[in-house]
Amino acid sequence: MKKETIFKGVGTALVTPLNENGIDYDAFEKIINWQIEEGVNALVICGTTGEGSTLSDEEHRDALKFAYDVTAGRVPLIAGTGSNDTAYAIDLTKFACEIGYDAMLVVTPYYNKATQNGLIKMFTAIADASTKPIILYNVPSRTGVNIEPSTYAVLAEHPMIWGIKEASGNIAKIVETKALCGDKLDIWSGNDDQIVPILACGGAGVISVLSNVLPKKTVELCNKYFEGDVAGSMALQCEMFELIKALFCEVNPIPVKAATAALGFGENYVRLPLTPMEPQNEAKLLAAMRVFGLDV
Repeated sequence: MKKETIFKGVGTALVTPLNENGIDYDAFEKIINWQIEEGVNALVICGTTGEGSTLSDEEHRDALKFAYDVTAGRVPLIAGTGSNDTAYAIDLTKFACEIGYDAMLVVTPYYNKATQNGLIKMFTAIADASTKPIILYNVPSRTGVNIEPSTYAVLAEHPMIWGIKEASGNIAKIVETKALCGDKLDIWSGNDDQIVPILACGGAGVISVLSNVLPKKTVELCNKYFEGDVAGSMALQCEMFELIKALFCEVNPIPVKAATAALGFGENYVRLPLTPMEPQNEAKLLAAMRVFGLDV
């Protein structure tokens, strides 16, 4: 299979609306439709922002199937199928491939971590089992392990490993990765405060938390860059900086869950060990949202 760009621009790392009874499917459908109407280029379902790690296996599969049916091919869909249990990640990946997802987002293993050799073996095992492209997700602040550029270079040779969601924050490592891998791996920013810098490194866009709240404006930021208006793109990056900071003032997805609830997409409910946003931080978040005319 020839490697092609899965999507260019903004892929929203979508929240999963929850309440004490489980997944709020009415709110889930509503936010999926709104995101597509606002012009996002792809959706990531049941990733880490979607609280995939605390969904039961049945909920995870049901949510993937539900989102696939609601989206109905309108934008590319990426399934969060990563786990620190490789066998489970393989099972979820096979399931998402079977129901029709366009790609998988697979995070590095957390807690049990891995050596670089272990990462190569784990990602290779998942990719070998997949019939759809794999996007590797590097977020060392959350998992305690970093994918090194030399490891990306090895994994880039796999025909089913097509891209990276990079949330290391280390621009020098990203430049090194680009130098080693060239066009063999697309790179998406995993940090909303570094969209323009990673686009400048040849990035394909962002897998975004911010776009849960400001989808149209996040798309505009990427489009300006792609159209050659780098200054305009950077101006939007700066304009949204305070909101981005507020969205990460507590552990993700605590703030974005408060934000999407305020926008009318379900309850402000997260599963333990996450807890609802502290009132003083929520007040700052809502104030930052109002700057953009959001009625919250």
